[in-house]
Amino acid sequence: MRIAIIGLANSGKTTVFNALTRGTVETTAYSAGQLEPNLATVKVPDARLDTLTHMFRPRKTTPAEVQYVDVAGISSSRSREGLPPALLNYISSADALLHVVRAFEDTTIPHPAETVDSVRDLTTLDLELAFSDLAIIERRLTRLNAEIGKMSAREREVRVAERELLMRLQEALEADIPIRDLTLSDEEERSLRGYQFLTAKPLLVVVNIGETQLATPPTVPYAHQRSAVVPLCGKIEAELAQLDDADARSFMDDLGIAAPARERVIQRSYELLGLISFLTAGPDEVRAWTIRRNTPAVEAAGVIHSDIQRGFIRAEVVAYADLVAAGGMTEAKKAGMVRSEGKHYIVQDGDVCHFLFNV
Repeated sequence: MRIAIIGLANSGKTTVFNALTRGTVETTAYSAGQLEPNLATVKVPDARLDTLTHMFRPRKTTPAEVQYVDVAGISSSRSREGLPPALLNYISSADALLHVVRAFEDTTIPHPAETVDSVRDLTTLDLELAFSDLAIIERRLTRLNAEIGKMSAREREVRVAERELLMRLQEALEADIPIRDLTLSDEEERSLRGYQFLTAKPLLVVVNIGETQLATPPTVPYAHQRSAVVPLCGKIEAELAQLDDADARSFMDDLGIAAPARERVIQRSYELLGLISFLTAGPDEVRAWTIRRNTPAVEAAGVIHSDIQRGFIRAEVVAYADLVAAGGMTEAKKAGMVRSEGKHYIVQDGDVCHFLFNV
């Protein structure tokens, strides 16, 4: 799963990328002419894995992962043409967006608009995303209007429905309503997947604050569906990411920080993608496996291996909390906490699963 980090120039995008990925990317790289994005995969923090590792003493522990791509800063063009094609390609292929909004004051890093205003910047970039979606819609509508009259009756019916849906999206976008806020049927969502609309993607707003704002981060309202707002001090978090655990704990104590904000941001990114983790545990490995919410057991089994899905017999499932309360798998079985579930069982976040199969 890939998350694109976007933001206006000098918002601290690459600093946040370094904080999340423990990277050391030069923050002035793009201004020096770099066009390729920065890319890194990070492990999703999950305290449940630590507990299971202590319980099972496996040879290895494998957390879930997400991938972040840091693209060049977006300029405020307010153009109906949308984003530049190369930049649009990187962003549209992402599963979700992470928008870094500047809240910190720093006279050595000028703001493009001269003054720092998080709400204004958030609105500005939302407009740029909407303009890109509108440009795609307008081009497609122009083509549909030119071709519908030449189609067969059956094909015309399908394309008229597509045109009506696109016109509905167009009307919403022109009213400053992102596509993610609209209620769409499963069929409509499937029909739109190929467009990769930017305002349809889940969006995490990361308010990049300064050290003086740690105690009382500014409030940045953002009342949209499949969206969330998280404050993070990119500069401090990037420094913490380069320290070992002991030095990081000492640094956080000095600043009055209970836990790294980067972990909360990574977890929220994962959740906004509509993802959950089911777990497997044994002497060889404790592992978190990524699936979409509402995935049936037989499909979850396929995430581990296609043969397990093909020869699926049943799943032995115990909730993580029950397993921990029992003190181990043997004890959980004796207490009747381990259930036998069929292929249509919907796997829940934190389910510890063992799949039985025959091929």
